[in-house]
Amino acid sequence: MAGITFARASLLCTLLLWAFQVCSGAVTVKVAPKVEVLKGDTAQLPCTHTVSPPSTNTIVEWFFEEQGTRKRVAFRSQSGELKSDDDTPLAGRVTIGEDFTLTISSVKPSDELAFYCQVTAGPNGVEDAQTWLKVFFAPEKPELIKTSVQAISVGQSTSSEIGTCVTMNGHPQPRIIWFKDDQPLPEVKDKREKTYMVPSVVKEASGLFTIKSTLYAQPTKADKDSVFQCTVEYSMPGDQIKQKKSDTITINLYYPSETATFKLLNAEPIKEGDAVTMKCETDGNPQPEFDFTKDGKSLQGQGGVLTLKSVKRTDAGSYKCQATDFDNLDAELSGTVDLTVNYIDPVSVTPAESQVVKFGDKVEWQCKTKASAQHTVQWKKGSEVLSQDGTLSILQASYKDAGEYMCVGAVPTVPGLTAQSSVNLTVKGKPVIETPAIAEVGQEGETVTVKCTAYGVPIPQFNWKPPGKEAVTVEGNKAVSTLTLQATAEIMKEGVVCEVANEYGAAMGNVPVSLKRTVGNSAEADKQQGGSSGVVIAVVVCVLLLLLLVALIYFLNKRSKLPCSKKNKKEVAGGEVNNDIVVEMKTDKANEEAGLLNRKPPTEQ
Repeated sequence: MAGITFARASLLCTLLLWAFQVCSGAVTVKVAPKVEVLKGDTAQLPCTHTVSPPSTNTIVEWFFEEQGTRKRVAFRSQSGELKSDDDTPLAGRVTIGEDFTLTISSVKPSDELAFYCQVTAGPNGVEDAQTWLKVFFAPEKPELIKTSVQAISVGQSTSSEIGTCVTMNGHPQPRIIWFKDDQPLPEVKDKREKTYMVPSVVKEASGLFTIKSTLYAQPTKADKDSVFQCTVEYSMPGDQIKQKKSDTITINLYYPSETATFKLLNAEPIKEGDAVTMKCETDGNPQPEFDFTKDGKSLQGQGGVLTLKSVKRTDAGSYKCQATDFDNLDAELSGTVDLTVNYIDPVSVTPAESQVVKFGDKVEWQCKTKASAQHTVQWKKGSEVLSQDGTLSILQASYKDAGEYMCVGAVPTVPGLTAQSSVNLTVKGKPVIETPAIAEVGQEGETVTVKCTAYGVPIPQFNWKPPGKEAVTVEGNKAVSTLTLQATAEIMKEGVVCEVANEYGAAMGNVPVSLKRTVGNSAEADKQQGGSSGVVIAVVVCVLLLLLLVALIYFLNKRSKLPCSKKNKKEVAGGEVNNDIVVEMKTDKANEEAGLLNRKPPTEQ
């Protein structure tokens, strides 16, 4: 009995000694809680450890855990021995550095696992730490596919498919959010609700996710212009939440009509000859059938549009549109358009015929018209307005009054509504010569060209004195004769005589011929003018010098500094004459002072 008790005591001591030895050693391992990396990039999972007391037989091993089972992927000993395991999905893509960091290249979505760094230090024990590898990849832009149903009827008791949103190749699993008119829709999966979504998720062989969501709803008439869109929301490294938006869609709704509108589409006032378009439509979809009438008579329209081609004044009146919607038979769907057709009658000119009068006679025309609105009547010749009261009166007709006259009637409030008529005036009489222009020639004996212009009906005949080579052009009642001949001395002196005549009389004119002013003549004239100017300047300078000399003599005489002072003058006056010739200059001091200094002479006493 005592032996058994001793054996038990020895075993207890041995266990206590082993526990003491184990507790006396310590191993610590530190890793990052998680490592984030993009698909295809390289991930680095750091691992640091401490062993106390230090051990020379330390081994670091990296494991991953999948479905509760750990599997080693690589190890490295403190002495430098290292190896990566070949029978794992990471084979050929992992290495362990000298600092025991696990490096994984070409990261795949399937690499998103829990990794363990385990340190074995002999008698000091074993310790490990867990790190998560997170793999990210942005999904493609979502595609929004509109329902294949042609239209959705408002008021149905069941929800209809609006569209399907699909986004592909994302990691981790993204999320689809639906929007209507830029407002997010609550995520509802209960099919008993009016608006709900049916999602689906597919994990591709690549490990990436394809997400699909189909939206169902019971739209109302207010949704006829609503815009639908979906957004994919996904995660990226650094706790970033990003989004990509799809294109937008609208839905085709069928809903009953409640009101109708009938309107004229022409923007400008209607005038005879215009094409008129009237449109009838309701606030329902699709549009019902329309009936058009005027004064109880049925008219043919198409698709709610009534077109009248080249309307007449008799087309004016009240037009009515009537629609029938079998989805809402109680609605009053009608409208009216009152059509006004503006018109103007053809203008009436009295006398209606063109007129032929003699030179100096009086001419008068009257012009009248009628229109649907206030109108104007103008007489024009070309662009010039001659009268605005319908009467064109020419007191003394001249050749320049001959030509075409236009009477124009217009309604100012209706652009383009006009009517017009034209008449012609012919003026007959003896010729009238236009004042001829001077013909110039370089020098006597050269060829000169002269012109003579005459008006007359019939067109007058020309007779030149002296004669030469002649050419005549005629335009209306105007004739121009051009004569070419030699500029003789007589022509240079007398000019050329132009005589014209017709059955009503004759007229005569003279065309002067002169020398052209050449550059040489101008230079000579300038030279002569320059010489005359020089003479004038010289005279002015001489007069100025003479005046200065007179002023100087006066000044010196005033101060008695001239040899011929008053004393000398008295001696000469006294009769003492020598053999020299003495010339006495007697100056009227008062007048001289007044002239030179601009002052009045003093009054004699």
